[in-house]
Amino acid sequence: MKTSTRRGLAIVAGLSLLGTLAACSPSEATPPAEGGDTANSQEGSFAKDENTLVMGMVPDQQSVENNFEPLVDYIAAKTGKKVELVQSTDYAALVEAAIAGRIDIGSFSGFTYVAATNGGAPLTPIGVTVTEAGEEPGYESLAVVPKGSDIASIKDMKGHKVCFVDPGSTSGYLYPSAELLAEGINPESDVTPVFAGGHDASAQKTAQGVECEAGFAEDAVVETTGIADGLFAEGDLTVINRVTVPGAPLVMSTNLPKDVQSSLKDALQNITLDGIEAEGITITEAFKAYFYELVPVEDSYYDSVRKVCEETGAAQCQP
Repeated sequence: MKTSTRRGLAIVAGLSLLGTLAACSPSEATPPAEGGDTANSQEGSFAKDENTLVMGMVPDQQSVENNFEPLVDYIAAKTGKKVELVQSTDYAALVEAAIAGRIDIGSFSGFTYVAATNGGAPLTPIGVTVTEAGEEPGYESLAVVPKGSDIASIKDMKGHKVCFVDPGSTSGYLYPSAELLAEGINPESDVTPVFAGGHDASAQKTAQGVECEAGFAEDAVVETTGIADGLFAEGDLTVINRVTVPGAPLVMSTNLPKDVQSSLKDALQNITLDGIEAEGITITEAFKAYFYELVPVEDSYYDSVRKVCEETGAAQCQP
């Protein structure tokens, strides 16, 4: 059983719907045409226009917009641009939108980032968050069961109804699939898979023990936010397995003008809670619970996700 630090920026992925990426199917969504919405068409382009950064989010939780508003306000303050938040209908829609050039920055899961870049999305990671000084980036995928369940291990899940988050979720499907396969359990046929759509929903349905007799969700939801949001009570879920997952990246499009890419890196890499507050931005208690610092990572940080993709043969690793 492995241990890990608490999830950071992956939580940002739950920012609420201010638009939709559902329309960004490959047939309908194409990158900006040459000479279109650009600051300088020879240097780069924007998903919408030079005054706006479109920020794509994977579907996740309901209440994170307020939690992470300070980070979004900080990005707007440092770039001088409006940040337009767009939550995708599902993980696949975000991958399609990234490949189509419809986002400028975004909060991805590691799995979604790998799938998007495998499909040619022009993305590079800016960094991932940590919640405490000196902490390593990353979080945990937890296998959980309702209080009092007879399911005591991953191998006991065989033949049961199991909640997953989404076929494109790193900690809610890819890594859980690897854990099941390691026990000789096919995640598609040896359990009855239930895709809840979000980490909060997966944990809640598992706690209720009706639709799902076991499930998977990220550590922060199981141990903190799900309880705080009243989705289930402390003690309603029993953790039976923990697996370390690479931190979810904050990414930017390499289609952006070089000076915008540089300004984003300069503003965000190694930014701390104190640095955000120094810009006159109000720091909420909820934000403090998830964010201490954004640390830079390279693309190679996600090689472990690529390895799990190879081990599982997950179709979702490709767009």
